[in-house]
Parts: sequence; C-alpha cells; structure tokens
Amino acid sequence: MENILSAWQPRILSVVRIISAFLFMQHGAQKIFGFPAEQRYPFELFSMSGVAGTLELFGGFLLLIGLFTRPVAFLLSGLMAFAYFLVHAPQGFWPLNNGGELATLFSFVFLYFVFAGGGSWSVDCLCKCKRNK
Repeated sequence: MENILSAWQPRILSVVRIISAFLFMQHGAQKIFGFPAEQRYPFELFSMSGVAGTLELFGGFLLLIGLFTRPVAFLLSGLMAFAYFLVHAPQGFWPLNNGGELATLFSFVFLYFVFAGGGSWSVDCLCKCKRNK
C-alpha cells in the first residue's frame, strides 16, 4: 500500500495545485471581469483590489499550468498573508469570525507549493525532464 501511495504522491500534488489555482483564479476573474460572480465595485487596475485581482488571475494561471511554480507560489502566499492581515485580522482574531479562513488556507497551501514544487503534471517538470535527457 505504501508503494502505491508514494508512486501517486507527485500526481496528487499536481491535482491539488491545479484545483487550488483554478479556485484562486476565480477571485481574480471576479475582480477584473465580474465573472463568475458580480463585483461590488468597479475594477481599477492600479488600486489595491486591481493589483490583487491581476495577481490572482495571472499568478493563478501560472500555478494552474505549473510554470514558475515555486516563485509564483511564494508571491501568492505573501499576497494572501497580506490580504489576511490587512482586511480580515482587523475584524477580529478568529478567522472563522473575520472571514479570513480562505485567505489563510490559500496562503499556507501556496507556501507548501514553494517547498514541494508543482508535481509531475506541470510545465516545470516537463522542462526539467527535457533538460535531463
């Protein structure tokens, strides 16, 4: 059983990366395009929300395909930590009460990708495999 689980570990890492990035990209798409849910305020590129939306959408896409996984994940982990402490933490200590559970979870999942990489189904792995041949 241990051999099967170990063999699938890099693939499951990729699946978690892909799903996390897809879910994360929706926040950027909402801020920039008002899709899949309507945005409460107009999009302004050089506002804090505009910069966050751009990083969420395009950084999320890079994570989705697994390109520059480690540096992008580091940047996005910091973005989510910044979002938590700037937006959520002033509303109270507990993430459940201040609405910050998603920002916290994204921050730590992305921090994990900094150390674990993108997994076997990523552009990073594809490029690494071609270099090693």
